[in-house]
Amino acid sequence: MAANPEDSAGAVSLPAYEKLGAFYLGRSYDPEAGAVRDDLVMYDSKDLTTHAVCVGMTGSGKTGLGVSLIEEAAMDGVPVIAIDPKGDLGNLKLTFPDLRGSDFEPWIDPGAADREGVTAGEYAESQASLWASGLGKWGQCGERIQRLGDAAEVSVYTPGSTAGRGLTPIKSMDPPKPGTPIEQVRERVVTTASGLCSLLGLDADPIQSREHILLSSVLEASWSKGRGLDLGSLIAQIQNPPFEKVGVLDLDAFMPAKDRGALAMRINNLLASPGFAGWLGGEPMDVGKLLYTKDGKPRVSVLSIAHLGDEERMFFVTLVLGELIAWMRRQPGTGTLRAVLYMDEVFGYFPPSANPPSKNALLTLMKQARAYGVGCVLATQNPVDLDYKGLSNAGTWMIGRLQTERDKARLMDGLESASSAGLDRSEIDRLISGLGERVFLLHNVHERGGPVLFRTRWAMSYLRGPMTLEEIRRLPGNEPPATNERAAEPGPVEEARAAASPPAVPAGVDVGFV
Repeated sequence: MAANPEDSAGAVSLPAYEKLGAFYLGRSYDPEAGAVRDDLVMYDSKDLTTHAVCVGMTGSGKTGLGVSLIEEAAMDGVPVIAIDPKGDLGNLKLTFPDLRGSDFEPWIDPGAADREGVTAGEYAESQASLWASGLGKWGQCGERIQRLGDAAEVSVYTPGSTAGRGLTPIKSMDPPKPGTPIEQVRERVVTTASGLCSLLGLDADPIQSREHILLSSVLEASWSKGRGLDLGSLIAQIQNPPFEKVGVLDLDAFMPAKDRGALAMRINNLLASPGFAGWLGGEPMDVGKLLYTKDGKPRVSVLSIAHLGDEERMFFVTLVLGELIAWMRRQPGTGTLRAVLYMDEVFGYFPPSANPPSKNALLTLMKQARAYGVGCVLATQNPVDLDYKGLSNAGTWMIGRLQTERDKARLMDGLESASSAGLDRSEIDRLISGLGERVFLLHNVHERGGPVLFRTRWAMSYLRGPMTLEEIRRLPGNEPPATNERAAEPGPVEEARAAASPPAVPAGVDVGFV
């Protein structure tokens, strides 16, 4: 789409899709003609506070749609935390306003150049031309890419690895801010204990698991006194908790010293393992810093977890969601979009029957985040693996090509549960049956016109596919902030925390303090 005509003053106004608060997703699609229409599909950003679900099989264009959505939020100054289990979202760092082949060359697939029978430089030039042409067909250009870069900073974090910016949620488990309601404190206690249990491979049921209950009791006892914990002091307090009863049972009747020692040893072994060292480095988890730079510039924080094992992913995601909820509840209420949580693949984190540690946190966000202006976007290729009762809080559904009739039937059930005004099931079924690549059905409960088909716009970021840790290491401008080498020495807070923690002693040894 071309820019609007010059106004009376002779200056060229911005295109219609640059209107603040409106996300440019693409153009409407005519399924009968198999062609894209001229009218733009714009999405009101405030509608995202009622959350969105994006579903589509591999090759449907779901990642491109997600990247475009994040780009639009960034251009509007809305910060984004993007959890990336597949490694695709690091592509958001690959923005080249000059659209030169030399900019693309470090990021092309050399194998693709070989298959084309051309040199790497020639293939890079063809990719640059492809991107320039694709952007032009959707009314975009290098200037818009530059505005994207000026509007927000993109940072790629790799928890547990030094490839990207380091991020650790366990350097210290600090207590909630003074004055936090007790219900919120306890919810954060449960989330933190659940994340630790998942990392240790333990049962994370907050009602049945003795380990979970003990960890929760230790955290709550410490936080109630305004004291934080690190893993070292947590080990010591598991061996010798600062309380004598759990519920109505004596501590030793609930969990004998031998079993507490085994739990402490399990955490100690984890702490001592060489592979765990990466979790102890990097920036402490701070949602405010993930959303804004120290200069107040909005940030797109990509949390890349493709390199982690299943237990580590669950542990990290659970704690990130818990910290986001805690940050959210400290904000004043608003009806506008304040921040976005995007999860590129929610499979396994929000299942219909099981209850992994992440599920309760996601349910909390889906039910409560709207009041604080936090919008959640959950994407997946497996509709049957989503809890549609929880997703009934989602006001926007973006549906791409599906793999099986079972997927389609389950998706229809979810749409019906999310639609308060009723749904023409046969019409929706007809629309989604023949979807092609990059064509999606947009169902927004806030729009009166009903569902619409659209084709996604061309992404400004270079979508070159999943990124390895080595490629993330080479990303320009992704260096961690400079740190003072003396910061590793314990300061007054760390010394006070250590002094407040009982020393670790063998199980069964009575300890007293004067």
